[in-house]
Amino acid sequence: MTEQNQPKPGDPCWVELYTSDVDRSIAFYGELFGWTAERAPEELGGYVTFRKNGLAVAGAMGHNEGDTDASEQWTVYLASDDLQATADKTVAQGGTVLVPPMPVGDIGAMAVIGDAGGAGLGVWQAGVFGGFETVALVTGGRWGDSHGTPAWFELHTRAYDAALAFYRDVFGWQDVFSVSDAPGFRYSTIHAQSPMLGGVLDASAFLPDGAPDSWGVYFGADDVDKAVARVVELGGSVLNPPEDSQFGRLATVADVTGARFSLGGDKA
Repeated sequence: MTEQNQPKPGDPCWVELYTSDVDRSIAFYGELFGWTAERAPEELGGYVTFRKNGLAVAGAMGHNEGDTDASEQWTVYLASDDLQATADKTVAQGGTVLVPPMPVGDIGAMAVIGDAGGAGLGVWQAGVFGGFETVALVTGGRWGDSHGTPAWFELHTRAYDAALAFYRDVFGWQDVFSVSDAPGFRYSTIHAQSPMLGGVLDASAFLPDGAPDSWGVYFGADDVDKAVARVVELGGSVLNPPEDSQFGRLATVADVTGARFSLGGDKA
């Protein structure tokens, strides 16, 4: 099941792929998820809007020419109703502003920040475009008919307590629910009631040395195992193979240029 998304401040509202090869990425996600790609003219930056059944689900943009240090990645955006205030609060709460607030025509305005643990994320203040036109509703580990639809957004951080305090102070996360506070597995969801949309994992014991704190996106899959096999057929790779969990059947993969994302679906 999907529904039109009306994000509140602090809710995930968009995901954006930063890629070294826009054409290969368009082909990859088109084959994997059935996405169509709407490409803006080059004089407008050539920004790509991915659509599922005609509804906007994600964006993509190519690396800047000469940017040899750019990484292949998905960026999660959180909604803000006052972008400058969010940037100011970010600095006051120990974060960093990586890309200062900037208008994007009449579509809205954006910024990129780093949170208290150093995880990067985008911030979006809506103009005529609010973000996702459809999202999946994941309830009780059931993913339903969500193939190719953004479904869950997750922060992996070594600074778990500081991160939760940061998002409460900067984005107004007041309805945070602790799923587990056991040693070795601390996890909180953004909202205590459905739709929860996303969570925060204490990844101190999981992140490899040198791997940064980061936000990630889960896309729904009708059949996670078949989707993972298709990723490999299309030139991607498997980072964490499919396995059942209390949250459904999950896997983590990388696309044809190396951008990491996760897949979720009903248990096998």
